[in-house]
Amino acid sequence: MAHTFKVLSILLDYPTREVQDAAPDLRRIIEDEGLVPSRLRPGLFKLIDDLAARDLFDVQERYVLLFDRTRSLSLYFFEHIHGESRDRGQAMVDLMALYEQNGLSIGAKELPDFLPMFLEFLSTMPIDQAGALLAEPMHILEALAERHRKRKSAYAVVFRVLVDLAAGKADPDAVAALLEDPEDDPNDLEELDRIWEDEVVTFGPEAGGMISPDGSCPATREILNRMDAPTHTPKS
Repeated sequence: MAHTFKVLSILLDYPTREVQDAAPDLRRIIEDEGLVPSRLRPGLFKLIDDLAARDLFDVQERYVLLFDRTRSLSLYFFEHIHGESRDRGQAMVDLMALYEQNGLSIGAKELPDFLPMFLEFLSTMPIDQAGALLAEPMHILEALAERHRKRKSAYAVVFRVLVDLAAGKADPDAVAALLEDPEDDPNDLEELDRIWEDEVVTFGPEAGGMISPDGSCPATREILNRMDAPTHTPKS
């Protein structure tokens, strides 16, 4: 298991005072495990230091603008495949089952395709399996890295690290297709309200959208089939 994935999960989650206080420990884990390539460590350390040094309200506001109010930067990775979350229902049920099979239980109100949660799950896996699983949504990670780069976002380096840690290469056509989607404006509150009104998360066989006769979701079935491979159960 690699604690580096846990650090990356923390960095992509909502900033808190506890995260700020843990900055020295986050740096130490990155240095001690040595999984992050040396060329990317300065940028990652800069983000950690920035989160620790800035006013908590400021970093929280930045996070909300980037990840909660900018749909094209969403940390719910199935949303980038399906768009409307009603089409993600069965895929998320399958992903939740994968978590449970490997010893990770999540609350009923938590969405399993939240990237920080996925990374926390990977932190419990052997590094080779974690890298293989991380490669499945790599086209999404590549697109997010590019979108953050264009915005000169401090978080761009986290996605570059994830791409580097994944065992494989992204499909250039899939990345290009994602990048063709228009960037949205986090300050357009009217549009934001419309999106949230339209999107109702539905789990189970009754979920609407592109569900195949066996109850699975075709757009993510191939990914989830490969995700079913790990049998490692995290130690309590």
